[in-house]
Amino acid sequence: MNGQANVVTAQSRSSSNEATGISIHNSVVAAASDLALVQGSFKTYLGRPWREYSRTVVMKTKLEDLIDPAGWLEWNGSSPPSTLYYGEFMNTGTGADTSRRVNWSGYHVINNSSEAEKFTVGSFLSGDSWIPSTDVPYTSGL
Repeated sequence: MNGQANVVTAQSRSSSNEATGISIHNSVVAAASDLALVQGSFKTYLGRPWREYSRTVVMKTKLEDLIDPAGWLEWNGSSPPSTLYYGEFMNTGTGADTSRRVNWSGYHVINNSSEAEKFTVGSFLSGDSWIPSTDVPYTSGL
């Protein structure tokens, strides 16, 4: 449909005290075969805020060329709240260039591993306390 865009995430938090968010880590963001055929007709973004405290981090992930250089999309054309937290850390691929990303106060190019570590399975999900009992393989840290 004309004017539509694809958005990988739309995270919602109504309070800064909510221990929620989205962390995409060691992944690949690529067009599915049906989108690849027409991806030039649609812009694709890493995410857009849903509520005031939206929080999404993409790290150590291969971002292919479908990601729009702006990276992130405003919700319904309104200015993004300064209370959101969007971050990128050590991504690779043709869609990973952060030099043309949005200029929002809540957008961050994460430059140190101690900040990125906050969004790993071990820290963000407290995964070390419950995932081992599931026998699902995972990586706790960066």
